[in-house]
Amino acid sequence: MRLTAASKSFNWQICPDFEQRLPMDKQLINVNEAFSRQSVIYDAYEEHHPILQWMRDQVRAHALSFLQPTDKILELNAGTGLDAVFFASRGFKVHATDLADGMISQLERKVDLLKLHDKITIQKCSFTELENARIGPVDYIFSNFGGLNCVADLTLVTRKIPELLKPGGFVTMVMMAPVCPWELALIFRGHFKTAGRRLHRGGVLARVEGVNFMSYYFSPRQVLKAFGKDFKKARLQGLAAVSPPPYMENFPKRYPKIYKFLASADARISRFPPFNAWADHFILTVQYLPK
Repeated sequence: MRLTAASKSFNWQICPDFEQRLPMDKQLINVNEAFSRQSVIYDAYEEHHPILQWMRDQVRAHALSFLQPTDKILELNAGTGLDAVFFASRGFKVHATDLADGMISQLERKVDLLKLHDKITIQKCSFTELENARIGPVDYIFSNFGGLNCVADLTLVTRKIPELLKPGGFVTMVMMAPVCPWELALIFRGHFKTAGRRLHRGGVLARVEGVNFMSYYFSPRQVLKAFGKDFKKARLQGLAAVSPPPYMENFPKRYPKIYKFLASADARISRFPPFNAWADHFILTVQYLPK
């Protein structure tokens, strides 16, 4: 989603003190405002962004490998509905949720335009309030492109999932990783704060469309711990480990052959350590196996 697919007004700064973190209510208000503002440009931005398109294709291929033809999907931070529409076009039923009013409006417009009301239902719902999700147990829960990096405590999300997921079902989370080799390399160009921002335990203060909110980075191990003992890792895959991250959007245009080679290499090695965890994002799928 959005922390990588940000507009030109997106920037970061280190937030060194715990006291500077936003209270949860203010955090959610700001996330709503930031991504509501971004919703009107999001689709056009990605349409002309080859790195984001490649990343989304990788995520979708990963997800499809766990889905069965009759599965029902709950999508968290669905954004403008790019993935919801994709899944619906393959015959799946999707309950798409998002916190941002603007994203919900864009998603509703898209569903109306494409006449997908029989495949996609929509609800404004924060992933920290999944007890309000208007859907019975589903087969698959999906969250793409770092939306869950907006919460400091992942258990606010994961503790609600057993009530929404059938035994044997899968959850796929695509999250920004705490170690990104391309970003660390910026230290050699003198960009010390940018190079080390993901390593800061207190999170970073992000700015999207002029609105500040906190972003937090979790390792795959931390995410698995948040799920608890009833969930088992099914697959861990890196995303943009050796190929450049999305904010280097001009790289494929300036060096098309090099980018093609790096993206191909990325796809081949993405399941192997350390590349499955050291990347711009990682894709983690877990299976719900209650005892």
